[in-house]
Amino acid sequence: MFLVARRISALREGFARAANRQIRHVARRRVRNEHERRLLRYDCDPLTVVAPPSGVLPSREWEVLLPEIEARRPVWRSYAMKTIVTLTLNPSIDGAAQAVVVRPTQKIRTSDERYDPGGGGINVARVVQELGGMTLAAYLAGGATGGVLDELLDAAAITRRRVSIQDHTRISHAVYERSSGQEYRFVPAGPVVQESEWRALLALLENLDCDYLVASGSLPRGVPDDLYGTVADLARRKGARLVLDASGSALRAGLARGVHLVKPSLSELETLLGRKLLDQTSQEAAAQELVESGAAELVALTLGRDGALLATSGRTQRLPALKVAVKSAVGAGDCFVAAMTLGLARGRSARDAFGYGMAAGAAAVLSAGTGLCRREDVERLYDEMKSWELSGR
Repeated sequence: MFLVARRISALREGFARAANRQIRHVARRRVRNEHERRLLRYDCDPLTVVAPPSGVLPSREWEVLLPEIEARRPVWRSYAMKTIVTLTLNPSIDGAAQAVVVRPTQKIRTSDERYDPGGGGINVARVVQELGGMTLAAYLAGGATGGVLDELLDAAAITRRRVSIQDHTRISHAVYERSSGQEYRFVPAGPVVQESEWRALLALLENLDCDYLVASGSLPRGVPDDLYGTVADLARRKGARLVLDASGSALRAGLARGVHLVKPSLSELETLLGRKLLDQTSQEAAAQELVESGAAELVALTLGRDGALLATSGRTQRLPALKVAVKSAVGAGDCFVAAMTLGLARGRSARDAFGYGMAAGAAAVLSAGTGLCRREDVERLYDEMKSWELSGR
């Protein structure tokens, strides 16, 4: 295990150093101030810079420059970060609470109430930010509840672009029953959206610069079933890579135009293909079918307790589920999508980004309610999974 740990540490340090070289390369083209150029030239290590390269600067001068370098490094890193825009057509205010027991007709007293901005794309944006990425959430919202959603996003410091609608934004609720360990989730259908409203959101997307566009979540009433197909065409025109997490006709429409990454669950893929996928062979063949047909470049098929599999051109990879204590399944799929997309945006291989997504999905279920995953849990589980791979487990 000691050798495995040392190898993981060496791999992470090597990746960090390579990433920092790329950051400096991009930042040099953005920085105009000569003093900042000098700071950037001496930024030699993205981990913990304790000394300049040998013979470059006197130690006293280095001690003066080091705080400035450390203060500017997040800005330099942002220059090299690929932007992820998320699209949420049917967002929600996600409420969560706990109760001792849930019974019909009786008034149920709850505790530990919390409210978070929700909906597929917004959840992805929250997780990307939690993991240190750059993101912007584009969404439809309306009514008094739409204003509350804006406030929750602002409180979470999520960069946002809202298109207002006449109808009101939905409120979802999850109640965790402590006596049984079960969770009850109540999810309304959402608002009715006018054509002028969803077209205004498409126009907004046309004017946003991004490297990755994540279309995630259900379609509200009034939006055409093939809208994700239109979004796929829009992303292609802009040169953005589309990540799709949807179901039913919305999923079918997006895949008909072609996407970069799609993340269906097993039941969603079975519905799409119109057949049961009862064993590993049929599941892998089905995922490869999407890749070979041109529907998706990458397919991340989530299998619940059986883990997940990744299909790329001519290859499949299966990872077992990480063993964690499940408190809530709310947002686990969104965490998976966010982490995998962020991994790809940071230049990781599809296989490595897939593992990062697996870690985030597992981290999400550790928290009750709508809190989603925590960065420290994601990194810990990801390291654990990498140690399994290196030790051959």
